[in-house]
Amino acid sequence: MTRVVATGTFDILHPGHLHYLTESAELGDELYVIVARDRNVRHKPTPIVPETQRVQMVGALKPVKEAVLGDLEDMFAPIRLIQPDIITLGYNQHFSKEELAKSLHENGISAEVVRISEYSSCTFYSSSMIVKQIHRKCPDAR
Repeated sequence: MTRVVATGTFDILHPGHLHYLTESAELGDELYVIVARDRNVRHKPTPIVPETQRVQMVGALKPVKEAVLGDLEDMFAPIRLIQPDIITLGYNQHFSKEELAKSLHENGISAEVVRISEYSSCTFYSSSMIVKQIHRKCPDAR
């Protein structure tokens, strides 16, 4: 049985997320998703949707066997528990595939790292695009 892990913030769910998770699920038999903790998101603005709601929403998606929150201190802790064969990265995630593979190896985790292709088949395929559109249409929403 091939176990796959996908990770991300999943702040405002959109078709790009569904593409990422569907493509990830197709690489194996079970897809686990690690949802970033609010406190650990540093590479972009603080999530709008609270972490408990984000993990609940992601866990309800058809391709996902189970969604869990990331660890507050050790990003590899949930990966050690899940023991995946494959870890996927979204096309725009800030991790380097090579650096992540090296870090996994250094932490005793032997999982293949796969970057999922970009999805741009619709108008709003990223959370930042959705937020920008909200600001354009509702400038007083700030």
